[in-house]
Amino acid sequence: MREKTDIEIAQECKMLPITEIARRANIDEKYIEQYGKYKAKVDLSLLRETDKKDGKLILVTAITPTPAGEGKTTTAIGLADGLSRIGKNTNVALREPSLGPVFGIKGGAAGGGYAQVVPMEDINLHFTGDFHAIGAANNLLAAMLDNHIHQGNALGIDTRKITWKRCVDMNDRQLRFIVDGLGGKANGMPREDGYDITVASEIMAVFCLATSLSDLKRRLSNIIVGYTFDDKPVTCGDLKAAGALTALLKDALNPNLVQTLEGTPAFVHGGPFANIAHGCNSVTATKMALKTGDYTVTEAGFGADLGAEKFLDIKCRKAGLVPDAVVVVATIRALKMHGGLAKGELATENVAALEKGIPNLLRHVNNIKNVYKLPCVVAINRFPTDTPAEIDFIMKKCEGLGVNAVLSTVRSDGGKGGEALAREVVRLCKEEKGDFTYSYRDNASITEKIEAVVKKIYGGDGVDITPNAQKQIEKLESLGFSGLPVCIAKTQYSFSDNPALLGAPEGFRVTVKNVKVSAGAEFIVVLTGEIMTMPGLPKSPAAERIDVDENGKITGLF
Repeated sequence: MREKTDIEIAQECKMLPITEIARRANIDEKYIEQYGKYKAKVDLSLLRETDKKDGKLILVTAITPTPAGEGKTTTAIGLADGLSRIGKNTNVALREPSLGPVFGIKGGAAGGGYAQVVPMEDINLHFTGDFHAIGAANNLLAAMLDNHIHQGNALGIDTRKITWKRCVDMNDRQLRFIVDGLGGKANGMPREDGYDITVASEIMAVFCLATSLSDLKRRLSNIIVGYTFDDKPVTCGDLKAAGALTALLKDALNPNLVQTLEGTPAFVHGGPFANIAHGCNSVTATKMALKTGDYTVTEAGFGADLGAEKFLDIKCRKAGLVPDAVVVVATIRALKMHGGLAKGELATENVAALEKGIPNLLRHVNNIKNVYKLPCVVAINRFPTDTPAEIDFIMKKCEGLGVNAVLSTVRSDGGKGGEALAREVVRLCKEEKGDFTYSYRDNASITEKIEAVVKKIYGGDGVDITPNAQKQIEKLESLGFSGLPVCIAKTQYSFSDNPALLGAPEGFRVTVKNVKVSAGAEFIVVLTGEIMTMPGLPKSPAAERIDVDENGKITGLF
């Protein structure tokens, strides 16, 4: 019998009216603005007007991703449903999917199997229009910048030093490097330009870290778009653009409320990538989930060296958050790939390959437990081909680090398959108190912060900074930005900056090629390896398999 696809499972779900989901989350109807029957935005005034104590915060992260899949979002959703099933008032807070991966290589990004958020098609496509608003705000700033130059350039902006790019929420390599302003004087100043994908825009990062409309406007005003002929930064505020940008983002800043397949309230809001940005849903959504539930499950993008590091070192630092427990998701299949097996060889028991690959999991767990000093559990996202010997091997290795490993079958069994994990999470919250510590100090230099992440989190020997990057660091420090955290843009496929180094590599160094400030987001972006802020489509993009019939029913989304 053919296994149902994710979209088929989602389309069979009998969703509850969003008003009922709001009631489950203890949200009065006066705070919600409905987008049809099954989606709503929740007004930020709820955060100001509630006196409820924050619930417990659970971070779900994962091992280094492989083509075999890990199931981090699926596990986060299934865990939330599992907590609900054992009687806990639970919310889940997740990122919105980008259209780039949806039409590119990954397909949909709303969970999988019987652990999904719905309406799945809406969430994966236009949803409530947040990304469109972010893209419009980004491109309005770009238009105002070029218009200022065209209209006389009173600020003395050097067109060779413009750092602001336009954006589009699509994988489009053709737009990485362009020349615009052609066609004569009436059509602007010819210059080299380029596009980022919307999720890499600093406005996405600002949007996800802002705590209120006034904080959003302040951060937008501080965005640096380029430099003058005498090398002074030019900001969004200098261009008098912050008010208009805030107006475009006003409604988008309110978190989106949807539901899981089992009716657990889900806040899905914001979505920066974790390899090229900070990889977490919005602060406002996380805080709203904490205020309206006793347990909030959230996730961070890609492996724990990227998503969790940025969640803990950037988001928690800026928002005053402290996780009560961390779940590290692993699959036996993925660990065997880290041990050197090809994707076609994963269905056969191979403890030797697992032994070679498991150091990847253990390094991630060690970082959570001993660098960040947080209670931790490993969720083994079980596949039918996993054998008892392989499962037992992982559990014993985790015991050696003083961490429990729990089987999860949420993809096939929904919340029921997450109950054991839910009970372990509840136990951690009650019995194990963390001593949360960042991986570097606020007052460390930019170079010291980069080195701390590379040595403590990645397991590398150190960093090699190119002469150009060193000049950029010196300039940023002279401008007073050395106190900001670092957001390291790195391949998601390895602890190192080389995607071919699987497992838990040692003896490597990370090359820093470019360093720039996101003054609105209030972090330093550090570009390593061959990382790009505008991905391209694969040879056979997911878009080729997506279709819609005459009744409006979508197929092939995942």
